[in-house]
Amino acid sequence: MTFSQELESRFAKMLDNYPPGRQKGAVIPMLIYAQDEVGAVTPELVQEIAKRLSVKPIEVNEVVEFYSMLHRTPLGKHHIQICTNISCQLTGGDELWQHACKKLGIGHKQVTPDGLFSLEEVECLGACSWAPAIQDGYEYHHHVTPEKLDKLIDDVRQAVKAQ
Repeated sequence: MTFSQELESRFAKMLDNYPPGRQKGAVIPMLIYAQDEVGAVTPELVQEIAKRLSVKPIEVNEVVEFYSMLHRTPLGKHHIQICTNISCQLTGGDELWQHACKKLGIGHKQVTPDGLFSLEEVECLGACSWAPAIQDGYEYHHHVTPEKLDKLIDDVRQAVKAQ
């Protein structure tokens, strides 16, 4: 499997930070960085990471199955995660989730037909003090209201139209 020169450099630097025999610890960051470039954790990607770390593919697959931030199918360009755990739930997280589903016309782990958005209901984003919270890719948004969510979505759509 071929990756960009930037990702190859990142992998090499990362693996240099692990002592011999302990490089298996790099499986999660390698999967995340590769997923960002490839779009999903494919069977070929699992094989490649396993080969590079000298582990069995089943060991990589176990990690993929355990961590919710790793996905086997491509997500939208803007993957919006909405927390509905207790702190967010008490401050409107459930309503925010329902609003997002209705506005985008999709549900949990679904992608809009244009590939621009995907949604995921999550247990916790670790931002309880700023509930309700959402995450768009690696960007957090706090004290989100349906109006703030609408603005985020509309701004993304406008930016795409302007290109």
